[in-house]
Amino acid sequence: MTKKTQTAKQTQKKTTQPAADDFPVVGIGASAGGLKAFEEFFSAMPADSGMAFILISHLDPAQISILPELIQKKTGMKVVQAADHLKIAPNQVYIIPPNRNLAIFRGNLQLFEVDKPRGTNMPIDSFLRSLAQDRGTGAIGIILSGTGTDGTLGIRAIKAEAGLVMVQDPETAGFDGMPRSVIASGMADYVLPPQRMPEKLRDFVRHRGPVGEKNLTDDAKLTGALRKIYLLLRTATDRDFSQYKRNTICRRIERRMSLQRIDDIDDYVRYLQESNVELNILFKELLIGVTSFFRDPAAFELLKEEYLPELLRDKPDDYQVRVWVPGCSSGEEAYSLAIVLRECMEKMGRHFQVQIFGTDLDEDAIGVARVGRFPESIAADLTPERLAKFFVHDEKRFTVAKTIREMVVFAVQDLIKDPPFTKLDLLCCRNLLIYFGPQLQDKLLPVFHYSLRPEGLLFLGSSETIGHTSDLFTVLDKKWKIFRRLPVTSPGHPHLHFPVAESASAEPGGQPDKGTLQSAEQPREVQMAKLLKTVLAHSDMPPCVIVDGAANIVYVHGRTGRYLEPAEGEVSTNLLEMARPGLRPGLISAFRRMASERREITLKKLRIEEKGAYCELNLVVRPLPDIQTDRRGLMMVIFDEVAGGGERVGKPSPADQLEKNEEVKRLEDDLQYTRENLQITIEELETSNEELKSANEELQSTNEELQSTNEELETSKEELQSLNEESVTVNAELQSRIEELVAANDDIKNLLDATDIATIFLDINLNIRRFTPRSTELFHLTAADIGRPIEHFATTLKEARLVEKARTVLKDLGQHESEAEDAEGRRYRMRVRPYRTSNNVIAGLVVTFENISTYRQLVDALTESETLWRGLVENAPMGIFIVTDGRFAYLNPGARQLFGVGGQEEMLEMPIFDRVHRDSHTLLSSQLATLAGEKKPLAAIEVKWLRMDGKPVELVISAAPISFRKKDGALFFVREKL
Repeated sequence: MTKKTQTAKQTQKKTTQPAADDFPVVGIGASAGGLKAFEEFFSAMPADSGMAFILISHLDPAQISILPELIQKKTGMKVVQAADHLKIAPNQVYIIPPNRNLAIFRGNLQLFEVDKPRGTNMPIDSFLRSLAQDRGTGAIGIILSGTGTDGTLGIRAIKAEAGLVMVQDPETAGFDGMPRSVIASGMADYVLPPQRMPEKLRDFVRHRGPVGEKNLTDDAKLTGALRKIYLLLRTATDRDFSQYKRNTICRRIERRMSLQRIDDIDDYVRYLQESNVELNILFKELLIGVTSFFRDPAAFELLKEEYLPELLRDKPDDYQVRVWVPGCSSGEEAYSLAIVLRECMEKMGRHFQVQIFGTDLDEDAIGVARVGRFPESIAADLTPERLAKFFVHDEKRFTVAKTIREMVVFAVQDLIKDPPFTKLDLLCCRNLLIYFGPQLQDKLLPVFHYSLRPEGLLFLGSSETIGHTSDLFTVLDKKWKIFRRLPVTSPGHPHLHFPVAESASAEPGGQPDKGTLQSAEQPREVQMAKLLKTVLAHSDMPPCVIVDGAANIVYVHGRTGRYLEPAEGEVSTNLLEMARPGLRPGLISAFRRMASERREITLKKLRIEEKGAYCELNLVVRPLPDIQTDRRGLMMVIFDEVAGGGERVGKPSPADQLEKNEEVKRLEDDLQYTRENLQITIEELETSNEELKSANEELQSTNEELQSTNEELETSKEELQSLNEESVTVNAELQSRIEELVAANDDIKNLLDATDIATIFLDINLNIRRFTPRSTELFHLTAADIGRPIEHFATTLKEARLVEKARTVLKDLGQHESEAEDAEGRRYRMRVRPYRTSNNVIAGLVVTFENISTYRQLVDALTESETLWRGLVENAPMGIFIVTDGRFAYLNPGARQLFGVGGQEEMLEMPIFDRVHRDSHTLLSSQLATLAGEKKPLAAIEVKWLRMDGKPVELVISAAPISFRKKDGALFFVREKL
């Protein structure tokens, strides 16, 4: 099935909806240049994604962050600043406040005081670690633009929980330090520009869910698919994952299926068959390379303070302490043990040779461990003292110091099938067994027991146990899982599934081969010895011995007692220690030549003395090919006596004796001369050594001062770098605010220009701060006049008295409004108001001049018209009144006289029919209805009215429709009937 076909098929399937409280949480970390990336990300992210977003940025602790306001403008989701104990919800954005570290626990945000100086605080790592622990597979980590390495270790934690990791493409980042650090760790699932991340996020969430729910209806289907996946992995990598915990394997497979948008596990198996790239990625995922320095610091402190001193107390000086760390990943735990052992030796005042073996299945992780360079974020796991003492800081990285690096050897090893290291004092296997099934754990723990020396220590992770092998180890600390090896009393112990000898060693002489993991099993040694015996027994060979590259005797042929004898002291099988006088220098010379030339070396006529007698022999050192054994560099040393009829052994003649005495006398004289010269040389050397020692002490003192100065400079550099990042972030926020202010300023300018109002802004001293172009028509102002007092300028306004009024407003904090006229007769409304800041502080005045010439002309015309028409109506020789809504609204003096009232107030709002005689109600009602309906004037009619004193009066009226006070009404003209 092709990828395209898979995608088409998958779009038709329903995805599993997560539980209400199981929504994904996205932790987004950024530093310098992160604001632009944040804005691009949220501009493309829908408001109903079903995810919660938590933003962690390096902020200036002394500045109030405006990041929530800036992000809110780019998204429809609610954006809030994180608060202590705040419960998160989907479709919301939470932003870390300044000068705080943030964590999440059971869906609630927790704020912590920052207790570290600038440059050492890693807020992104800290939050992402807590996010991984709290949400598991629902944790999503995104690293955007920024300098340094903050976020790398947090991403490792998210990857360990099978979460999703996204990184901004360094080519699109303003600062690429943080993105490149995560990419270099190999933990990134996607490397994308910020605007493309939301699409991938939504795809991942839509296909998120347990493997068992991805169209699997029975366990048999899952079991069969897993077997095929194990087979594909074993064929491609020669590694067997079938004994790993099934849940662990399923989580990793489910994660890859989600990333590939595959819902059916059988489809994923087919995809693995077609894609070697995906097969390799899955293999890397299953290795789960997650570690850190001093994980569980209390456990390492207990080991250093109590159990290691007890283990090493009775060991001789220069004793070799052997430690094995299987599953070491990128080496942090191995280096942690090296630091602990170094500190322990310093505290005890003893020196031991320390050899730590770090092994892992992941070749890439071993490569990282060998380099020993780690991101700055490890500062969160190490004390400042350890960082300064055991690491070298350069270029945003910490490199392990040489004294620690030389204690550790790293190698690739398959713990399941490769032979183990032996004769160990400490075996540290922390958080590795939790990924193995019970059967594999039961198989490995006896191997660990066999690898340890008597009284050796086993150090496991806090979540691991020794299971069914409690008779192989005794518990020293139950909480931190520190165990001591117990002796095995019976060779047929039920938990030992392989033949072992308690004294067996993985390397000859107990010295490890740093590049290779060697077997300690004996059958190969036996096979090699039988083979050599068979070969030499059928050859006419002089007495000889077979030795390895360290000159240890492997096999003896013939009678060699004349050439070799046991050395005094501890029994040794080393050829150089057993060689008789006269033979050792020749052997050393031959071995040195053999090491460089790798060919047969022959030394002739070497003389061996024994009790006054001597014999001569030819010494032959011949290299041997490797004979199916783990031993390398085998050599055959042949003792071939010089031919001459048998042994040349006897007492020397007198002439030989005289010659020998003279030779001895000459040699003694030479020796005396040499001793005198040597003594002089020694005295001169001691004098030079004293001078060098004094100079060295001075240099050491100078070096310590320089180192102290360098540490101070490093600290200052880190603080400056952190301050620079914070400044970049603040500058980005301020730049955004400036752009907003520029836009607002443009809006205000256009508003003032559009209103055509002359405006002058004055400061508290009445100096000009700003003015609009219209102001130049009233005051002769130019741009160069800003800052000058307003009283220095003449105005075209007559008697404006602006300065006097301005000072009055400043004194009273009130407002002033008046009208003024310029020389050309234009009228202006002048307003003077206080200038108040956002903090309600009086910072000056705002003076506006509104041209009201046209308005005043209209007012004058209306006033004149009003006067004219009011004179006509008030002095008309007839009654005039207005009716609206059936009530009197106005009566002129003539109407008031006809109705017998002194003032119109007595009849205002009175219903018109209260003054109509009942005999005329019908007539007037019909006429008014016609007037309102047809909107035509009403011809003169006779209507009987009632005066205010109740007397009837007959009046002739006519009417016309009008609008009075925004109401429809009628204008009535009345006169008495003649």
